[in-house]
Amino acid sequence: MSETSESEFLSSTSTRFVHSVSGSGRILPTTSTRNWNSIDLDFNLLPQTTNRVQSLHSKFSKSVDFNLTISDKPQFKRCVSISIFLLLLLIPLSILLPHSLTHSKHTENPPPKNLTLALNQALLFFDAQKSGSLPENSTMKFRGNSGLDDGREGGGINADLVGGFYDSGNNIKFSFSTAYTVTLLSWTIIEYQQKYADIGELDHIKDIIKWGSDYLLKLFIPPNSDNSAILFSQVGGSGESQENDVSCWQKPEDMNYPRPVSVCDDTAADLAGEIVAGLSAASLVFSDEKDYCNKLVESGEKLFDLATRRDPSRKLRTYTEKDDDCGNRAREFYNSSSYMDELVWGATWLFFATGEVNYLKFATDNFDAAEEEELSSEKGVFYWNNKLTANAVLLTRIRYFMDLGYPYEDALSTNRTDLLMCSYLSFYDHKLSVTNGGLVLLKPGAGAPLQYAATASFLSKLYSDYLHLLGRTVGSCNTAVFSAEELQNFAISQVNYILGDNPMNMSYVVGHGDRYPTHVHHRGASIPLDGKKHSCSEGNEYLYSKKENPNNLVGAMVVGPDEDDLFLDDRDKPWFTEASISSNAGLVAALIAVHNPPIKSFDFNNGIDKIGIFRNVRL
Repeated sequence: MSETSESEFLSSTSTRFVHSVSGSGRILPTTSTRNWNSIDLDFNLLPQTTNRVQSLHSKFSKSVDFNLTISDKPQFKRCVSISIFLLLLLIPLSILLPHSLTHSKHTENPPPKNLTLALNQALLFFDAQKSGSLPENSTMKFRGNSGLDDGREGGGINADLVGGFYDSGNNIKFSFSTAYTVTLLSWTIIEYQQKYADIGELDHIKDIIKWGSDYLLKLFIPPNSDNSAILFSQVGGSGESQENDVSCWQKPEDMNYPRPVSVCDDTAADLAGEIVAGLSAASLVFSDEKDYCNKLVESGEKLFDLATRRDPSRKLRTYTEKDDDCGNRAREFYNSSSYMDELVWGATWLFFATGEVNYLKFATDNFDAAEEEELSSEKGVFYWNNKLTANAVLLTRIRYFMDLGYPYEDALSTNRTDLLMCSYLSFYDHKLSVTNGGLVLLKPGAGAPLQYAATASFLSKLYSDYLHLLGRTVGSCNTAVFSAEELQNFAISQVNYILGDNPMNMSYVVGHGDRYPTHVHHRGASIPLDGKKHSCSEGNEYLYSKKENPNNLVGAMVVGPDEDDLFLDDRDKPWFTEASISSNAGLVAALIAVHNPPIKSFDFNNGIDKIGIFRNVRL
């Protein structure tokens, strides 16, 4: 979320490089696409076939007697033996030497990425973003308790809004991005729970999701006899006070200014739909905790029913559409362009959470309407503002692995998903924009390309796993054909770019690899932990400091490079160096998708749970 003008970058002519630190060992090889050179050896040792010309009678004799006599038979035997030995030695050398030369060239490529380490680190970023009363065993030692009065000091609101996540480098909590983050992280567990267990991160990510889902439960207050339903869309931001979350560069622990609360009703359909999706997806993660699971589902169903009820006096809208307290503060950060995709998204996850086909019917009946709202610039993109792309993949999953019969055959068509997969691979025929370094540009000109590449990596690898479960190696769209292997290679290529295989030779995940950003646009990371309370007026000293961040924001994926693969590691240029929970959720999704589970627990399902998502569906 940019807080300074991008024009500063356009006028800038200098580049500063980050400093290097020691890297970690890499233990998980990725699939290589290099083919070894084949070598044909022909020593004319085998009988040769004859052709018609050779079989014709010749006037010359086929044998010649040179009248040679062996005068020293022992010496002759030694000569023959040595010749045979040399010949036998020459054959393997002639084969092995070219291969060794090829292998030498092969090892010049960057070594395989340590995906386990990268995933460990990416999850730590969410610990650094936690708001509220932190557990004593918190892994991020530069963070402490903060925002303990949230909800009780903003414009006469008296609600418990303690908890949740700070969105990015600021101290604002956005409900929209939090709900999206909870939904996506939950989806990764639903698909790849065994992988998380294999690398010892299942409890960690479940703790992160629960921190978010606990907060989502606080955001919706059902109507009563005195009041209509309430949705809280934001805590913090710019307000009437000169000192606020935007104007002050201050650690969350040092905040002492008013934190306004933004309030919506249930006509904010996009916000409602995303919160429903988050609650529903999280309920599947915590299905073994019956009471908590039921609480999540019940809250999701109530909110969905309110948001979609038929009432001529109600007009649905996006939460940022009007210039009111609902979303006017969020508009410059998370301006939503439509709401039907979130309602379809919420309905789809409610179907998985409850097994009720009426939610699936809502999703399929309204999918076309959501497509009509979709911006042309966002087709094929999955991120906080557009859920249609991912929703199509989910509906395809239902088509592939659960036979619902009539009338869902047409509604669950796989065409959109197949076209999506073809679009990811279309850089081969130059239909998709790609940087010289290999990063796909799914929204050219929009900036922040890494977040879109990460979710594309997740969806492409996930879909290749679906094909694997079906026993298929290829898919098709119109007249084009794509293979599961191509999808996997695409997914891995984008992850590798993010982790350092790029023209800057820099990992865009803090703490990973030998070189990574050290001036991340982040208040808590840039202000030293020195036992002092730093005021709002003192903050600019740290914002514009050229020193590295004193606190390492491990696991944060920054916005990343521009479309020329250029990256500037400047704290005051957030369009390069800021990280956010929604972007990091996409990174986690990509990493767990391309991660191969250890051999000892590897199964024929590629680590994916084929039927777990359908546990509540009873037909």
